[in-house]
Amino acid sequence: MTRASTFRIGRLFGLAGIVLSAWTMAASVPLHAQSGDAGFDAYVQSLWPKAQARGVTRATFDRVTAGLRYNQRVVALDRDNLGAPPSNDTPIPNFAPYKAKHVDAARIGGGRRVHDRLLPLLSRIEQRTGVPTSIMIAIYGHETAYGQVTGSFDLPEALVTLAYEGRRRSLFEPEFLATLEMVQKGVPRDVLKGSWAGAFGYPQFLPSVYLDVAEDGDGDGVARIWSSEADAIESIGAYLRRAGWRAGQPWGVAVQVPAGYNRTAMASRLQPTRCPRVFARYSRWRSMAEWRADGFQTLGGRWPDGQVQATLLEPDGPGKTAYLLTGNYRAILDYNCSNFYALSVGLLADEIDR
Repeated sequence: MTRASTFRIGRLFGLAGIVLSAWTMAASVPLHAQSGDAGFDAYVQSLWPKAQARGVTRATFDRVTAGLRYNQRVVALDRDNLGAPPSNDTPIPNFAPYKAKHVDAARIGGGRRVHDRLLPLLSRIEQRTGVPTSIMIAIYGHETAYGQVTGSFDLPEALVTLAYEGRRRSLFEPEFLATLEMVQKGVPRDVLKGSWAGAFGYPQFLPSVYLDVAEDGDGDGVARIWSSEADAIESIGAYLRRAGWRAGQPWGVAVQVPAGYNRTAMASRLQPTRCPRVFARYSRWRSMAEWRADGFQTLGGRWPDGQVQATLLEPDGPGKTAYLLTGNYRAILDYNCSNFYALSVGLLADEIDR
């Protein structure tokens, strides 16, 4: 929140977290720059050569940048959202309270209604992408409450403000240029509304993600992820397919860990380079058959194929519900690198399927 190759909102910020913070955090005064600052205006104009190199015409550049102003609230939200980076000693909270809020009756009921209404379309998208219908709907529900909450910030203004502010210019400047390219390719200027950090549409894609991944699901020739559920859901499926989703495999399964399980012996030896606090929580990878042979029991479900590889996560600590997670769970993490997010997507999808 929330593309398949480089730094983006879906993978590293957490789309849902960004959307929520955009509507709930109070603004604070930024350290420098004011609305109408000549430095800001000069910076915007300095981007013309880079935009031109991407095939943007001067007319498009002028149309998109006309009236852009330095947005103090956007910078304040960005700074509040980042906060202090957690250290290895910072305790990780339990998953159960998050699950109670994000896999609740409203999301489950809403997801089932949307799923039933769109089932013929969803089935066709599942055939093309291999991604289960319920997984696509669960992401749709988590990102924008099934299209109800998509954000109201002007994307070009928010992105160029964050680029000018400078701390993460390497992320936000290319995203601003991507918005120009989107307009050049036919996306209407007036639909560029979204979160303060540039995620937009029903799937909450960054502009660069839209250019790389968005697909036309309703056959009208335009990937209108801001107004077409067919396009949005097709694009979510395409995203997960690119992230490595394997058709026919579950995302994971809830299990009971047997007494005497040696967690130290099964600790992973991998050194994660991305989202270390997320990936460091997993055990070694083993086949489902091996986990089953060691006395693990599924909770209310059948065992997946014994050859499927899985890793163990105990999000609420020993003695609570644990999960054996497959490579498809890793695909959900690609959308948003948060165990709580990925688990809640998988669990919501399971509830939608019931």
